[in-house]
Amino acid sequence: MRNVLAYSLSSLLAIFSLNASAQEESSVATQLELGAIFTSGNTENENIKYKVTVDWDQSEAWNYQFTSDGFRSSQDGTSNAQRLYHTGSGNYTINPNSYIQGRIAYENDKFSGFESQSDITVSYGRNMLQSRTNMTLGLTAGLGVRRSETEFDTENVAIARLAANYNWNVSESAIFIQDFSIESGSDSSIYRSETGIQTDILENLSLKFSVKVKHQTDVPINREKTDTETAITLVLNF
Repeated sequence: MRNVLAYSLSSLLAIFSLNASAQEESSVATQLELGAIFTSGNTENENIKYKVTVDWDQSEAWNYQFTSDGFRSSQDGTSNAQRLYHTGSGNYTINPNSYIQGRIAYENDKFSGFESQSDITVSYGRNMLQSRTNMTLGLTAGLGVRRSETEFDTENVAIARLAANYNWNVSESAIFIQDFSIESGSDSSIYRSETGIQTDILENLSLKFSVKVKHQTDVPINREKTDTETAITLVLNF
């Protein structure tokens, strides 16, 4: 059953891609987020964080988003934190309020106890707060498969995924962001949250303060269930 579900989800994403290649008109918006701290002297330390987001509107009905989010920290030349999280999604608009979403994600966290974790889901989405000009809220709910790899084992489980994406234009130059998701499976559940506020500095340059939290209910032995990341970054839009 898992193989059938995985094949079905892969086929749906392939259809998304084939439909995209058939469209002629498209627009692409890219956002680059970067933060870094380097120290030298008695203690040599470096912390680097980046995030790249590409929004691709292929037509009125189809749009895609690709993100790559990474963090690395080292002290005296020894790495003590390293994480990469990549996602790709394709949305098909049914009407102004509803859409279907196909999504894939891959995470490699060097110190989490997992070699990697990846998932693929298909969800139904709903655009809320349509009457509000300064707020947006997107809700999605769907099913999929998660693959977790450790040094000793590989496990594939069916999951249910719920997600909410909330944006509030606090003023003409500031936006509040709240993203939250739950991915629940028989092996464990993963909760992710990002809370942030972004303020414009120049026309295409912003300053962002964010707090990310990831909680997994069941993790390898001697590993923490909750990871947090607090960052101040520069955001470039082009």
